[in-house]
Amino acid sequence: MPGHPQLSIRRQCELLNLGRANWYYHPIKETADTLELMRHIDQQYTRTPFYGSRRMAVYLNGVGYEVNRKRVQRLMRLMGLEGVAPGPHTSRPHPAHAIYPYLLRGLVIDRPNQV
Repeated sequence: MPGHPQLSIRRQCELLNLGRANWYYHPIKETADTLELMRHIDQQYTRTPFYGSRRMAVYLNGVGYEVNRKRVQRLMRLMGLEGVAPGPHTSRPHPAHAIYPYLLRGLVIDRPNQV
């Protein structure tokens, strides 16, 4: 508890298992420009949810904001946005799916419309 009469801040941090730097840290609020940029990102993301940070940065630069991809990536992460894209292993067959034999193997195709 801040201002405790018997425990120093150092001891309080030790008891809480907290670094003293975290004790003194005060988060900085986002600037009005950044909030406007975040609002613009949110509006564009609502229209095109498949835009990731790279395409969003290209769009924002085209509109007139001078931002790089890392800033857009940080803001999208802060807002909880990510581009809708297929995940990994989309080409793997499902284990329950039947595997059918290839019926044309070994067949010599020598005339039109044979198969």
